Amino acid sequence: MTTNTILLILLSLGIAFAVSFYQYLYKAKSRSKMTLLLAFLRFFSVFGLLLLLINPIISRKTIETLKTPLPIVIDNSASMANLKSDKQALELFEQLKENAALNEKFEVQAYQFDEDFLPVDTIDFKGKQSNIDVVAKNLKNIYKNQTFPTVLISDGNQTSGEDYVFGFNPINKVFPLVVGDTTTYMDLKVAQLNVNKYAFHKNKYPVEVFLNYAGTKSINATFKITQGNSVLNEQTVAFSPSKKSATLNVLLPANSVGLQILKATISSKEQEKNSYNNTKNFAVEVIDQKTEIALIADMVHPDLGAIKRSIETNAQRKVTILKPNQINSLDNYNILVLYQPTVAFKSVYEKNANAKINTWTITGNDTDFNFLNQNQSQFSFKMSSQKEDYLASFESQFNLFALDNIGFEQFPPLENPFGAITANGNTNVLLSSSIRNIPTNQPLLTFSEEQGKRAAYLFGENLWKWRADYYLDKKDFIDFDIFLDKTIQFLASNNARKSLVVNHERFYNSGEAIEITAQYFNKNYELDEKARLTIAVTNTKTKQVKNYDLLKTSNAFQVNLDGLAAGNYQFTVKELNSNSVYSGGFEVLDFDIEKQFVNPDWNKLNQLATQTQGKAYLANQAEALIQQLIEDESYKAVQKTITQKSPLVDWIWLLVLLAISLAAEWFVRKYNGLL
Repeated sequence: MTTNTILLILLSLGIAFAVSFYQYLYKAKSRSKMTLLLAFLRFFSVFGLLLLLINPIISRKTIETLKTPLPIVIDNSASMANLKSDKQALELFEQLKENAALNEKFEVQAYQFDEDFLPVDTIDFKGKQSNIDVVAKNLKNIYKNQTFPTVLISDGNQTSGEDYVFGFNPINKVFPLVVGDTTTYMDLKVAQLNVNKYAFHKNKYPVEVFLNYAGTKSINATFKITQGNSVLNEQTVAFSPSKKSATLNVLLPANSVGLQILKATISSKEQEKNSYNNTKNFAVEVIDQKTEIALIADMVHPDLGAIKRSIETNAQRKVTILKPNQINSLDNYNILVLYQPTVAFKSVYEKNANAKINTWTITGNDTDFNFLNQNQSQFSFKMSSQKEDYLASFESQFNLFALDNIGFEQFPPLENPFGAITANGNTNVLLSSSIRNIPTNQPLLTFSEEQGKRAAYLFGENLWKWRADYYLDKKDFIDFDIFLDKTIQFLASNNARKSLVVNHERFYNSGEAIEITAQYFNKNYELDEKARLTIAVTNTKTKQVKNYDLLKTSNAFQVNLDGLAAGNYQFTVKELNSNSVYSGGFEVLDFDIEKQFVNPDWNKLNQLATQTQGKAYLANQAEALIQQLIEDESYKAVQKTITQKSPLVDWIWLLVLLAISLAAEWFVRKYNGLL
């Protein structure tokens, strides 16, 4: 309190004493106990009121001791039980958590992790994934700007997430407590298998296999890829103490259309502790999608070569460049690309009137638009003889197929005669046109679908400049070629657009996320966000049915079917308002990633400890770990002085006492007839 405040309080004491003395003691005939009581009550009331008027600030100091946090994190994944280290880990966890010396020095906090990081609830060692990296990320968020040690009780075997060695903050020591038998056993393992989910009929598809070996002697192992009882590939692989891994690249034939379930297996004559990781199932869906494309032009132009090269980057597309008079039959073609049609194309249009092949029409300065007005009905053209440059603008509402904007607005302009282009029916515009950045409200690239026949129109030549410009910017053609491939993919199908579109895989590995997404479109083919979608999933073997609702996401509906056992499933998605239905199926392959290990990963955990300047300990060294933590002088409790300032008027009890004092004085005076 300031000097002025103290002087005012002293003055208040004097005033209160003077008032009480004058009213009850001055000229009093007798100073009885009652008179003294009333004088005291009056003194207290006056002094209290004056004190409230002065309202001094009261300061109060408290000392708080802050201990260093000590997170103790236990691995709750199934690999702990598979390596028979679950009981040992739980005992160590309880030993550390209940240690009195640790609790005296640190603020001990317990956590568990598998695929997620959680406070300790029920430790059952049934987690389907091990993600040690999630521990690092969560500890950084929980203890921001703090220095603390971490005890990690784990086998170090991670099955998901980023490399955890460099995920932890290097200034915070990590002390891994490694559980499990670290003795090296002979073990062969199919560590990883890479294969495309789809292959094309009568082609060969590659399979890349990574094999690992743990052992102390040289052996020869047999690697096989089988389908049912058929052996598709077999070879011998040599391993030794100096050669502990091998990478195999195998080409397999895609002779049958449909989902192909295959098995990769490695084995030897030696006895293994864990043979579960010797096998890995995988699946490939073989599809027949060879597309023959006729690129018809009555002129020579750089666009022709650019279109052919771009489309043929997909091995399932073959483009043949033809003149209109070279075509005797359209039976061998799936798509027609009509480049700048003129009267010479008359026979082509006549043949296609019967064949009804989907077409992509590209116009330009040499196009005969009068001929086009007579031979197609989707658009009407009123064109002049003046050439014009048209820039592209990407339409984000385009929904015929998924396509990202690859920078269309930055591409060079396409050339086409100036004029009016009017759509006669429903079209879906992917690119609109503008002249010197002034919108024309006319399409540049558009698609239509009428009575099961699909068509695309590009109103401008010099597409080759787009491809060249993209290469100059990105140093590859990948996304541009995907753009043309999706255009061809749309034209390659004659299936009418469906109101209910469901996306799913044909197979999943057990333990991984099983997500099915769906979109429902109204009559205008606009995404209906008010749709009500349900899914019924049936196990084809047990006939057990499970029903779920699909939940709305940003641009689709989604359901997560995690936890389904291995087997074949059929499902039906239904939109309740319109009764639209989609039926499909998938298979969950038997695969438990947590059964892939025979030893704890001592090397990785030791590397983590070294990276953070900590130390790795074995399970029988728990006492040494406790002793090191207790003796580590870098972790000391911090005492913090907290000063709290509050005005006297906030003291509720002073107001209560003041009210009691005034009331007591009134009642005493009333009782003794002094009022």
